[in-house]
Amino acid sequence: MKIFTSGSFVGNDGDLAAAAVRAGAGLGYLLEHEVTEDLASGRLIKVLDEWCPQFQGCYLYHPSRRQTPPALRALIDTLKL
Repeated sequence: MKIFTSGSFVGNDGDLAAAAVRAGAGLGYLLEHEVTEDLASGRLIKVLDEWCPQFQGCYLYHPSRRQTPPALRALIDTLKL
């Protein structure tokens, strides 16, 4: 049985978007680590995989390297781990 939907759903909650996709509402752009079990079990499948860029990680930008406040320095050092 195929289910066709009309309209669109836009949300800013990953859990809600994943639940909508699991319920068959359509395609979703989800973080892979949040749906690992769904992919492994076959509940969800990847589509357009070649068009999905790999997440390279977060970057931290701050205005000056010369005078980094101690609290910011501690945060940077912690995040490097």
